[in-house]
Amino acid sequence: MIINSANLGGVRTGFSTLYKGGVGQAQPQYQRIATVVPSSTREQKYGWLGKVPNVREWIGPRSVQNLQQHDYAIKEKKFELTVAVDRDDIETDNIGVYSPMFEEMGRSAGSFWDQLCWGLLKDGFSTACYDGQYFFDSDHPVLDASGAVQSVSNTGGGSGTPWFLLDASRALKPIILQKRRDFSFVAKDRVDDDNVFDNNEFVYGADARANVGFGFWQFAYGSKQTLDASNYASARAALAGLKGDYGRPLGLMPNLLIVAPALESAGRKILNSEFASGGETNEWKGTAELLVVPWLA
Repeated sequence: MIINSANLGGVRTGFSTLYKGGVGQAQPQYQRIATVVPSSTREQKYGWLGKVPNVREWIGPRSVQNLQQHDYAIKEKKFELTVAVDRDDIETDNIGVYSPMFEEMGRSAGSFWDQLCWGLLKDGFSTACYDGQYFFDSDHPVLDASGAVQSVSNTGGGSGTPWFLLDASRALKPIILQKRRDFSFVAKDRVDDDNVFDNNEFVYGADARANVGFGFWQFAYGSKQTLDASNYASARAALAGLKGDYGRPLGLMPNLLIVAPALESAGRKILNSEFASGGETNEWKGTAELLVVPWLA
């Protein structure tokens, strides 16, 4: 192959097509737990996370609900993936060997948001959220009906493989994916580019700017206890019974059980089996959707 602008443009188009095909092969699951928030700044504050708005009877003047309760912010990070193609391979028209690499490059970019979001959920037992407590914690501060601070839990504790129960119907999911710029394919393939002159390589890459943080801890329950009917029942009761400040019910209804592949069998027994372990009718059948997430392995 003669190295000129037209031929290099064709190579670039071919690699870009393979990259996009790889992106399309990814089967993202992060939307089930993450709300995507567009960002225009390097650091975005989420002070309103301190309060869930609530309708009240209009008696007298309006009561303005102050949403600026916490100084919680998500700082963006930069992410990149870069590969090099030897100029000699292009000159000898040996570029077919790179096809799988560019497909995998696209698949990696397409599944990266899964890695980021599910990784944060898994780390919720040891990572702080907006109130300064770990996202899954037994000491979240909440005001009771009289205005006194009480400790509220959204975790079952334990030390085994984690599993999660969510009300995934809310507008704000437990994870916030703050995105400033999604991945885009870029080529440095001009013959006078430094990478070609210095290293005899054409360079192709993708990059993005984003980060993740936590939303309302009240919408999720995490446990490392054995996943069985008893602990599942406790998780449902705990999540459904959570209240906002001043004793206001949140109206939560657990509808999504999330497990790693190692707990798939246990999850199916709870949610899909007709009968419980003792032969009686399984009261928990169909009470939530089971979502098996390989990123939690």
